Amino acid sequence: MTERKPSNLSWESWIDRQIQEGQKTGAFDDLHGSGRPIAGIGPVHDDMWWIKAKLRDEDIEYLPPTIAIRAERDAARIAAMAATTEAQARLLIEDVNQQIRYVNSRAAAGPPSSVMTIDVEHFVERWTVAHPEHLLTGVEPPVPHEPVAALKRSWWQRLLARFSRR
Repeated sequence: MTERKPSNLSWESWIDRQIQEGQKTGAFDDLHGSGRPIAGIGPVHDDMWWIKAKLRDEDIEYLPPTIAIRAERDAARIAAMAATTEAQARLLIEDVNQQIRYVNSRAAAGPPSSVMTIDVEHFVERWTVAHPEHLLTGVEPPVPHEPVAALKRSWWQRLLARFSRR
């Protein structure tokens, strides 16, 4: 394969000869993926098919911040309702409210944001009704330093948090 093309042969005949020699010696036997259909052949792709395939292969999810904040608000509600203390629930809701305010106040790619902040006091009332054991003890356990860790933050949220601290 590393030899030079003889000057008396055309490119096609020289390449064909190398392929035939490789087939005779078994160089093409047991190749990875042999006998399998080629992925992606058949369906019509849009212009961005390769980007979507790369994101899928790398297990990366990307949504514009104005859309992603909706799922994060729902996740914050669920995490706050599952919180063991009122202070934890309050911190989770206040954190997502801060993120919502940030996304609503900045021009971002994607559709405009219409996400409303969560009323903290109303949510705490609902949390108190759902956790009557909290009223019986009257004493709240200490709040961990990182209650936000219960929420999985996306890469852009971490980036925004880094820039908002400056």
